[in-house]
Amino acid sequence: MSSTESINEFGPAQRAALIEIARRSIEHGLQFGRPYVVIPSELPRDLKAIRASFVTLQKNGELRGCIGHLEAVQPLGVDVAENAFAAAFRDPRFAPLRAAEFDEIDIHLSILTAPERMTFADEGDLLNQIEAGEDGLILQDGPNRGTFLPSVWESLPDKESFLMHLKQKAGLAANHWSDRVEVYRYHTESFGEHDLA
Repeated sequence: MSSTESINEFGPAQRAALIEIARRSIEHGLQFGRPYVVIPSELPRDLKAIRASFVTLQKNGELRGCIGHLEAVQPLGVDVAENAFAAAFRDPRFAPLRAAEFDEIDIHLSILTAPERMTFADEGDLLNQIEAGEDGLILQDGPNRGTFLPSVWESLPDKESFLMHLKQKAGLAANHWSDRVEVYRYHTESFGEHDLA
């Protein structure tokens, strides 16, 4: 698949089911302090696939939590339930979600393709290969690692700035470069509650 192709694996019913799982898990967390338990055998076939996801919460258009997995390790429905709970209650950047906020949050899901390692001669070569607006990137150098979902291009549309901020997210200097740098590219199918109407 080329990086300019849009990903559209999930139909309206599947998207609605995933959003419902996310919202139910957050509601369950507010009531019981733990995520809603999804039984894989009860999921529709497409939601049983082993996939990685991110769940992003927004309140009044501002980020309110974002947690996810880069590696596919469990059925998609289970992954969404766990990440929704974590985004609401375990994102270290925010206080745990309060019940009074529940009706004010918008839930946005990103379903990831498997990351593919990029090969490049230097930073300039890497920048030439990056598809702005399309690519999610994982950058790693030793123990330092960070990722930006493709949606980050909305606020960082310039390739150089995108890469600089990704380095900083990984705990590296903005101008850092070494021959140990590894970069992986992935794509997402992203949708939110407002897309279901």
